[in-house]
Amino acid sequence: MAAHCRSLIERAGPACVAIKPQLACFERLGAPGWAALVETCVAAREAGLLVVADGKRGDVPVTEAAYGQALVGETPTPWGPVAGLGADAFTANPLLGADALEPLVAAAEAAGAGVFALVRTSNPGAADVQDLPAPDDPLHERLARLVEELGGRLLGEGGLSGMGAVVGATEPERIGRLRELMPRAIFLVPGVGAQGGQPELLGAAFAAGPASALVPVSRGIAAAEDSAAAAEDLRARVWAVASE
Repeated sequence: MAAHCRSLIERAGPACVAIKPQLACFERLGAPGWAALVETCVAAREAGLLVVADGKRGDVPVTEAAYGQALVGETPTPWGPVAGLGADAFTANPLLGADALEPLVAAAEAAGAGVFALVRTSNPGAADVQDLPAPDDPLHERLARLVEELGGRLLGEGGLSGMGAVVGATEPERIGRLRELMPRAIFLVPGVGAQGGQPELLGAAFAAGPASALVPVSRGIAAAEDSAAAAEDLRARVWAVASE
């Protein structure tokens, strides 16, 4: 598995800025899977790429603190600190509320890392919960306000915040409103490719500048006959929108 990931990084990496390993695909293999994840992250860093650990962690505060240590921090022990994965950013489920997000934001702040909270995801069933009134506006808008409230904690020199948001490309008509609510957040915009999202419809995600959104594509690159060409084609299409 690590060899496969390293090969993809070598072929597609020149057209990318980051990798987004889906943690479940590694964790299902137990300890060997985690070892492959670590090796994949090393390969990404060697290629000059950022690592966004996609695990969508969401739990009570004490457990979230442990997740923060695992993903971007370290765990103190009587024998010295044990380093975690060392990711540059990670995804998180905010539905347990601000007190559960706090340890993750604190871990990211200490490590100089970022957090992408789920706001309006790309799967068809997202509407079942995320579009419900809460009580007046849709729940995803309340989540967006929570992201913005926390944004100052991870604010960078360029005005963008490491407190980011997962905003699916499959509902592009919602992106403009979410950008209004989260003007400082970096958007992680999944759903391009196999799920039907189109880069050309994502202009609102980049309204805060070319660096204000990341567009991850997995199957569209990994399953392509020529991964390098697929990655370069997507890079060009995304950049054309981001630089308008």
